[in-house]
Amino acid sequence: MLYFLSLTRKCNLKCKYCGEGDNLKEENQPRMDSNIDQVIDFLLKDPSPIIAFYGGEPLLNIPLLKKVMDSVPNSIFLLQTNGVLLHRLDDFYLNQLHTILVSIDGPPQITDYNRGEGTFQKIQDNLRIIKQKGYSGDLIARMTVSHRSNIYRDVSYLLSMESPSFDHVHWQLDVIWSPLEDWNDFAYWVDNSYNPGIIRLINKWVESIKNSSSMLGIVPFISIMNTLLSGNTVELRCGSGIDSFAIHTDGAIYGCPVCPEYEDFIVGHVSRNIPEDIYRSLLITTPCPTCEVYSICGGRCLFVNRHNFWGNSFSEVCKTVKHLISELQKKKPEIDRYIDKGIINRKEFHYPEINNSCEIIP
Repeated sequence: MLYFLSLTRKCNLKCKYCGEGDNLKEENQPRMDSNIDQVIDFLLKDPSPIIAFYGGEPLLNIPLLKKVMDSVPNSIFLLQTNGVLLHRLDDFYLNQLHTILVSIDGPPQITDYNRGEGTFQKIQDNLRIIKQKGYSGDLIARMTVSHRSNIYRDVSYLLSMESPSFDHVHWQLDVIWSPLEDWNDFAYWVDNSYNPGIIRLINKWVESIKNSSSMLGIVPFISIMNTLLSGNTVELRCGSGIDSFAIHTDGAIYGCPVCPEYEDFIVGHVSRNIPEDIYRSLLITTPCPTCEVYSICGGRCLFVNRHNFWGNSFSEVCKTVKHLISELQKKKPEIDRYIDKGIINRKEFHYPEINNSCEIIP
């Protein structure tokens, strides 16, 4: 199973859309240090854990990260980070990471607006450093898409970066914590910016397959197309509440990493449970299973399924998912032809090969 370890609730940035708020700046934010032995004992009971270091900003607690990596060596390790402190991670531990997901929202003007002046350059500098240290794992640009974003421009920019370059790009819409009114007119933005940008981006992605026998690493497109090609149905793609859980600083186990204040998401505690106890403990409920794209989408988000701050307006978000799936379905016959002609190998669509914490559905 996948476990998000919240090594600390503290963060060294103050992003405009962060749902945690100012409390992450407080010096007395809890860290996992006092519970770490119980956490390690719990993790050792899983024969093949995937451990995602999470926060706050996990690299504010590098000693604990090292202790976990030393103590649970049979794990696959992931890191979700804002990238500002990546240069501090020792080569030995850096190169044990299967995947690093770096929070970056597009070109400098977008990233710095959301995350603070100079953040983009610091990330870029640190990515060069980890490449120089020999990091060769999967490097993912993890975007938050907000009202200032242009999905075609921003994803294209990140994919075009060189020295350093990203292997993959993934994004999530800022539609959980931010009030609907922050968008001014969300439906207008979707119809006039996001959905048209998705069409352009899908066309660009398909052209990359046709012309170079390889594809741009756009995570939602690859994974959804894989489902369309296989004809298989899916459950909630991020695995939250099924085989993906979050262990917070107090040792409580939640069905999702984004909701440490919501007691209805607590499924156990490292001191009294084993991994088998929590498997499939929280599942998607109505209205998602009655949706016409449920077998492909899987439900999008467990938290929103149970705590929908936007009410009926969240249907506008679901429209973006339906549009994305519909546009990819239109391209499936073309992709089938490229596979049949040997232009691309069917195996190239088997991504991610593990749950690398990409939610897949934006």
